[in-house]
Amino acid sequence: MKVVYFSITGQTRKFVNKLDMDLLEVSPADPFIYLDEDFIIVTPTYDAQVTDFWYDFLETGDNKAHFKGVAGGGNRNFNDLFIFTAKDLARDYGVPLIHAFEFQGSDYDVETLKKEVEALDHVKDR
Repeated sequence: MKVVYFSITGQTRKFVNKLDMDLLEVSPADPFIYLDEDFIIVTPTYDAQVTDFWYDFLETGDNKAHFKGVAGGGNRNFNDLFIFTAKDLARDYGVPLIHAFEFQGSDYDVETLKKEVEALDHVKDR
C-alpha cells in the first residue's frame, strides 16, 4: 500500500522514510495527483489553511475510493489539538485513524504503523 504524505519541517518525511514502504510526497502547491491504488495518508498537524489541500487531493479522480486510513504526527503538548488534521480527515472520509506519533516518531511508531498498514492490506484481500 502506498504511503502519501506531506512535510513542512521534515519531521514527517523523516518518519515515513523509516517505513521502507512505497512513498509519495504531495505538495500543497499541486495536490491534484491521480492515484489508482490504495493508500494511507501520513500528515503533520497544522492550521487548516496549511492542510486543506488534502481535500483537493482526495477529491481528485477516484482518490477518495483508494483512501484506506490516516496517521497523524504532532506534539502532545497541544492536548486536544494533537493530530487534529488526521482526526478531521478520518472523520470526513470515514477511514480509520490508524496511528498517532510525535515529531519524527520512534521505532515503536514505525513498527506499529507497518502492522496497521499490513492489517488494512489483509482486509482488502478478503
